Formats: sequence, structure tokens, C-alpha cells
Amino acid sequence: MALKCGIVGLPNVGKSTLFNALTAAGALAANYPFATKEPNLGIVTVPDDRLDTLMRLVKPKSTIPTTIEIVDIAGLIKGASQGEGLGNQFLANIREVDAIVHVVRCFDDGQVVHVDGSIDPVRDKEIVETELVLKDLETLEKRLEKLQKQSKDGTKESKALLESARSLQGKLEEGKPVRLMNLSDGEQALSQELMLLTAKPVLYACNVNEEEAVDGNEYTRLFDEAIAGEGAERIIICAGIEADIAELDSPEDRQAFLDEMGLEEPGLHRLIRACYKLLDLVTYFTAGEKEVRAWTVRRGTQAPQAAGVIHTDFEKGFIRAEVIKYEDYEALGTEAAVKEAGKMAIEGKEYIVLDGDVMHFRFNV
Repeated sequence: MALKCGIVGLPNVGKSTLFNALTAAGALAANYPFATKEPNLGIVTVPDDRLDTLMRLVKPKSTIPTTIEIVDIAGLIKGASQGEGLGNQFLANIREVDAIVHVVRCFDDGQVVHVDGSIDPVRDKEIVETELVLKDLETLEKRLEKLQKQSKDGTKESKALLESARSLQGKLEEGKPVRLMNLSDGEQALSQELMLLTAKPVLYACNVNEEEAVDGNEYTRLFDEAIAGEGAERIIICAGIEADIAELDSPEDRQAFLDEMGLEEPGLHRLIRACYKLLDLVTYFTAGEKEVRAWTVRRGTQAPQAAGVIHTDFEKGFIRAEVIKYEDYEALGTEAAVKEAGKMAIEGKEYIVLDGDVMHFRFNV
């Protein structure tokens, strides 16, 4: 599944440093605004200890993790919705992603300039959010012009659509992002059709200094207070530490570095898993002698559609799915032992795939 998380924020908050560490793609990271002009795209693997366990138990010829796409998007400034800076380009790029990682600067460093002259992550967040709301209003106003003309035909459907658009416009004019609104069915449909920017789910990444990577600082505490009512996820991360870890070659060196920093795992692992959760994805596995592999589907996906992720023929000719819970596979050690214990389930077309399912599909084309 080609699902994308876009890394956004003001210039010089650490977006590109974070992206480089995530993807080792070598995107330009520099101490001046608009170092990133074109969006950089990277494919990152989703860390999953369950895949390592299955690899150890099955001993396949190859192991393939699941992935998501990360996009590093040009920094936004106040006035972007009116085309300031690289605003139009930024907003066009963000429209193409499925979820947003909003990086806010929570560190002091006189060597790294701030476009607004001071460190204030709450203000920075509001600048970005306001520009996205203004762009959504512009998008909605263009649609309203068309709907007002169409509503002159007097049909119930056109009038209802116009009413939904006006209602949504009123809510946006209050400055609230769409994702935080209680929407009617009509408003929800309109938001999806227009691909409104503020409807996208958001993960906040507070970028801190090295010594604050574990517990955060006063900036992160103030930021947490500001987003308390959003129900949003927030992680604390030090982009500089992550860049240093990415340069280390061996797992032993990385672990020694983490131990020295007092960290249990790289912050990037938490970031990637949080992105995965933000996109409402789950992982199922296939396990055989040739290959153990992780596959990504949306939560709520039924078995035939999950099979179709492997190959369209699997979905077209779906007969049944043989399903083992990961916990049973781990506890019993082999597929044969699972079968013998009666722990393999035979599921049909209505089965909803759950996170951690180990699956084998029967099909006929």
C-alpha cells in the first residue's frame, strides 16, 4: 500500500534532519529557510519484533518487512495560503499525503536561526494550522460558487449539498481544523471529496536537544498543555541524536549509543510506529520456508481484500483463509504444532483481518 506521511513545519525546525535519519536518503539539511524546495520521498521499514520472532522460528530463505512512505515537504511560513515563501507548492504537496507529521522546534540553539526570531512551539503550530485552515477555506469557497449556481435547479440534493458547504465554511471560519469538528454526513462527504488539508490526521513531533530527549523540557510541557484538547499523539524526539544513530553501522554500536543516551530504542522507531497507527494500519504475516513477510492493510479490511494486497488473483479467486494468531505461533513454535493444538482457524470472506494474524490464503482462478 502506497500510503504517505508528510513531514511538515516551519523552516529550520529539523524536518530534513529527521527525514535523513529516517531514510538515509541524504536530503539537503541546512541552516537557512527553504533548504527543501522539492519534496523528498523515502521508503522506511516498520520495526516489528514479531517479524524477527517468526524469522527465528520459521528460518525462511528471506524476510521482508512492511513499509510506509515518508515525504519531507518544504517549510511553511506565515502567509503561505496567499503564496508567501513556497506556500503554494507546500500546500499542493501536503494535499497528496494521507497523514501529517508536524515537527515543532522545542530546542534553543543560537546557531540555528528561527524565521520568527524566538522559540515558541505553540505559536509555530498555530501558524502552520492557520495557513492550512485558510487554504481549506479557499478550496471550499471555490466549491461554494459552483454549488450556488447548481442549487438554482431547486433539487433537494443540490440544496442539501449547499447547506453542508455553508455549514462547513462557518466552522472553518472559527479557525478550527476539520479533524477536530463534529461533522454531519454531508459535511464529511464534502471534506473527503475536497481532500481538505486540516482533515488529515496529525502526529506532533517535538524536536528537542540531546539532553532533553528522554523527559522533554519546558517547551514540550507548554506544548502538551496547548494540544490537550485535541486527542492528538505527540512524541519527543531529538533529530540530532537520530542522525548520529543512523550513521552507526553495527547494531552493537547503536545499542551502546542508546544506552549512553538513556534511551530504550531509537526515537525513529517510535515515530514510524506512530505514523503507522496514525494511518490506521494493521500488519498481517505470511510465513513459509521461502519467505516470512509482513503485509499492510487498513484496519477493518476483510480477508479477500487482504489477500489482494499479495496478488489480485488471490482476491478474485478467494476460497478461504487459514489464520493463526501470532501469540499461538510464538507459544507453540511451528505451524504443525499450532494445527495439532487446534489453534488454526478457517475463515471465510467476511473475516476481518486483525493485527498480528499469520495467514495462508486458499484461492482458485
